[in-house]
Amino acid sequence: MTKQPNRRDFLSTASAATLGALAAGCPTPSASAAAPKLNATADAVIVLWMAGGMASTDTFDPKRYTPYEKGLDPKRVLSTFPAIDTAIDGLKFTKGLEHIAKVIDRGTLIKTYRAADLGHILHSRHQYHWHTAYEPPLTVAAPHIGAWIARTLGPLNPDIPAFIDVGQTFDSGEKESLKAFHTAGFLGSEYGPFFLVEPDQAINAVRPPKGMTDKRFANRYAAYKKLLEGNPIAQHGSEYQRESLVKSVDNAHRLLSSKKARQAFDLSLEPKQSYDKYKVGGRFGLGCLLARRLTEVGARFIEVTHGYYPFKYWDTHDNGHTRMRDLKKMIDQPIAQLVLDLEARKLLDRTLIVVASEFSRDMMMEGKPEKKVQDQVKVPPVINDLKFYGMHRHFTGAGSVLMFGGGIKQGNVHGETADERPCTTVKDPVTTEQLHATIYRALGIPHTHHYQVEKRPFYVTPDGTAKPIMELFG
Repeated sequence: MTKQPNRRDFLSTASAATLGALAAGCPTPSASAAAPKLNATADAVIVLWMAGGMASTDTFDPKRYTPYEKGLDPKRVLSTFPAIDTAIDGLKFTKGLEHIAKVIDRGTLIKTYRAADLGHILHSRHQYHWHTAYEPPLTVAAPHIGAWIARTLGPLNPDIPAFIDVGQTFDSGEKESLKAFHTAGFLGSEYGPFFLVEPDQAINAVRPPKGMTDKRFANRYAAYKKLLEGNPIAQHGSEYQRESLVKSVDNAHRLLSSKKARQAFDLSLEPKQSYDKYKVGGRFGLGCLLARRLTEVGARFIEVTHGYYPFKYWDTHDNGHTRMRDLKKMIDQPIAQLVLDLEARKLLDRTLIVVASEFSRDMMMEGKPEKKVQDQVKVPPVINDLKFYGMHRHFTGAGSVLMFGGGIKQGNVHGETADERPCTTVKDPVTTEQLHATIYRALGIPHTHHYQVEKRPFYVTPDGTAKPIMELFG
């Protein structure tokens, strides 16, 4: 089990990252030329991230079902699970998603998310693009979507970090690439993510060490601020960056001092019957529970993920069918329960839930029909082993995104995909940039919103040209 950061880890990491940025002379953002003026339909966002590539034909967009048998021609395989009914007439999901199928009438299914063409497909590059709306590499550090929201709207509750990331670690392959977009970029560290790896240990990250009195804690805080103000490194960089460093420490202290805020992080306070409904999903499921509790006390942006680990979870390069069966067990009930719990608490209308992945998967095709790239997985001409039965290649031609609450249309299906391979988009494609613009629009942030960096505008999406998909709103 991954160690959960304690108070000292959090403060030292936050300050070290900020000091490093100051020393490097990061660009300073100035006021936006287009502050939010739109009527918002949502106050908060929860992103449920299926890191690794969620196969849409084996989840939310089933095609012809071909059961496993030895001697199977892989070209025949479109879906490895039979279809089931959902709460929307005519819409089918795949077996194993019965709980989400019952609540999809509260939201919208986008069938036609098309990932960008970034050359040889690497997960970290597509995840960077999805989370920032910018294609790497860049000369300016692009902020994570959560950081844009934190900077533009601020916290709903000043005691709760505006941007919280649950489940991601940086101790596996592509870790440096993953770190690159899990930041606030040029916006400054105070808008970066508050990391919580293990949801059931989250409380340990937001309380002073055991045995420390309130007076001693207050003295430590005062001494730390004095140290920062007198640190020569902290005198470099812009006035904004120095101010950002102090604000980061103030935010951490306020969180650690708020008993009500700390209670939201303590999953042991959740009634057992409710806790168990989320626990079936393991770390991801408990992350959904933590997201619900944090939303109740005023979190602004939360991302929950299994964490990206090459060849694990949704990165189904082998044993695609059996792994997908287990992954559905992790996400089905927790996601549905999150929707139902927020609805029961009258929070769903103002909370936008987004379920997404960097791209889809296919048995045969790498990339998309018009932009096929080098195959990364060998598919045998005949399947004689169950480990070859499943969706193993990266498919960018169409993928599924679920959206609930936050003003999104209910009982809606957006876009159409082909019924036969290649199961690509045939109507109403959705790009990463459009998806971002739509999320921002729900929060009242215009797609032209930007900050000045190096005397140039840096928009929430490239050049500020991507417009929200207004057909998705109710």
